[in-house]
Amino acid sequence: MKPILISGVQPTGKLHIGNYLGALKNFVALQNLPAGKAGSGKYECYFFIADLHSLTEDFSPKEKPRQVANLVLDFLAAGINPQKSTIFIQSQIPAHSELAWILNTIAPMGELSRMTQFKEKSENHKQNINIGLFDYPVLQAADILLYDATVVPVGEDQVQHLEFTRTLARKFNARFGKVFIEPKPLLTDVPRLMSLDNPTKKMSKSRLAGCLFLDDSAKAIREKIKRAVTDSGREVKYDPKHKPAISNLMKIYEAMGEKTIKEIETKFKNKGYGEFKNDLAEVVIKYLAPFQKKKKQLSREHSKIKSILVRGNKKASQKAEKKIKEIKNKIGLTV
Repeated sequence: MKPILISGVQPTGKLHIGNYLGALKNFVALQNLPAGKAGSGKYECYFFIADLHSLTEDFSPKEKPRQVANLVLDFLAAGINPQKSTIFIQSQIPAHSELAWILNTIAPMGELSRMTQFKEKSENHKQNINIGLFDYPVLQAADILLYDATVVPVGEDQVQHLEFTRTLARKFNARFGKVFIEPKPLLTDVPRLMSLDNPTKKMSKSRLAGCLFLDDSAKAIREKIKRAVTDSGREVKYDPKHKPAISNLMKIYEAMGEKTIKEIETKFKNKGYGEFKNDLAEVVIKYLAPFQKKKKQLSREHSKIKSILVRGNKKASQKAEKKIKEIKNKIGLTV
């Protein structure tokens, strides 16, 4: 059997280029990794829409279905292939919530309170510090352990959560007998992109002016990059400490323009920020064009999208139900 890989993305609004480069692009690459046999991938991949997680932030019940549907389109337009990977919606698999509650009974509050992401989100969302936000890592652990995932693609900011998942797996296994696999992190090379209007802040959907969305028009991309803040001077040089703004724009160019930082510096030697920005805008537009074209086409194929989700939800549900039954048997929840 192939090792199982799982990851999810929250439907909390439009995705930006940081989400694409940090998640979707890596999902496609991992899905297509060869295992040594023709036509066979290295991993059995599960990619899901983490709509239960998204409820920890302020949301509109009317908007949520559209956000979910849009994210499914993003998955498919990016290249996640339902013939190779299982795409499903978290809330449609009740075992996620059921296992999260079971894991809550062994989850230490002290460790949860030390989670860096909880502290950061609490600081940014002071009007909505809810129990779901605090308990987020437990549901995340359930998402992973339910499918016997052996590897989870993560950036550095998610390593702490995955280690917590491993802790819960060990505690459960020690108390009730071996049920869970301890998943290992698959560290991905994620470019940490900062906001166009403030290079000290990470690119975020909450900062619209500093965000390049996957669905942005060519006009919007040109305008946002033109308005992006720069550093003193006019030299296009990579120096994150002294020139954080232009260095951030260069990282975007590197990721989307297939040029190394050194090549970018050489290309724009003795040229100003204006010429660099104009070129960067065209690089981003060209890079996103195939994605946007495919997404537009997919948006008209409603029956196809529905059948993909029905098939994915069914497969995920079958695997999850088998696992939750095994877990219940171990803890004595049998009839």
